[in-house]
Amino acid sequence: MTNTPQLLFDVRAELGEGPFWNARTQTLHWLDILNKRVYAGADLLAQLDEFIGCAAFRRDGGLILALKNSIVDLKPDSVKPAILATLSEPANNRLNDGKCDPAGRFLAGSMDMNETDPTGALYSFDGKTVTKLLSGITISNGLTWSPDHRTFYYTDTPTRQVTAFDYDLSTGQIANPRPAVRVPDGLGWPDGMTSDMDGNLWIAMWGGAQVTKWDPHTGRLLEQIPMPALQPSSCIFGGADLNELYVTSARKGLSPEKLQAYPLSGGVFKIITEATGIPTFQFAG
Repeated sequence: MTNTPQLLFDVRAELGEGPFWNARTQTLHWLDILNKRVYAGADLLAQLDEFIGCAAFRRDGGLILALKNSIVDLKPDSVKPAILATLSEPANNRLNDGKCDPAGRFLAGSMDMNETDPTGALYSFDGKTVTKLLSGITISNGLTWSPDHRTFYYTDTPTRQVTAFDYDLSTGQIANPRPAVRVPDGLGWPDGMTSDMDGNLWIAMWGGAQVTKWDPHTGRLLEQIPMPALQPSSCIFGGADLNELYVTSARKGLSPEKLQAYPLSGGVFKIITEATGIPTFQFAG
């Protein structure tokens, strides 16, 4: 069984999100999207003037970030990011969840900020070209790969479904969509997601105060891990043995009563598991 979550950083993030693990420095990085901040552990790494939907490490140092409607490069010694690509998105959209694929491409999806209209898309960026992989998305969220990198998993949160795609690592193209997990009412909404080396999916359940573990081959719910935050938002494996699951959470939209019931909301948590997670991939472009 999985251990009880422990509070790592009591940071009270408005919208803690997008955790990513630096294996070289053994450091967790994560975002507060609405406060436009990048953190390294509990320390503020960068304060920007735009929403930061997701981020990843570059293999040559620094970060690649998805801002409201652009992909930018942030060098270690720079205070101002350099634009790498600008996306044509509706005014009420912003980029949301994303991460790098095993070949080093940066994938990021967009969402309607009202969370009602399917005006979002999923993009892949190789350092030169932006490719649109999907459209008709309302809230682009959790994405991860199988251990053999041949299957890509993706969530459009309001659908309550994780979709599996065949993934061509040489081209970055997706094909053959099919349901992998259907999340029933009452568990929360499927948000950020990662996978382990056994091929299972670990999903943060927004509004459900839990992280869930699933077998995507059968769609079976394997484990429910209660969280002391109502809105877990994303998760990633880290630690020296990649067996520590780091979970971000949010205070966004919570009433005073809900905050009283879940005072650790907005914190970052660590769960020691018996699994070995897939690593955080870095941008190669």
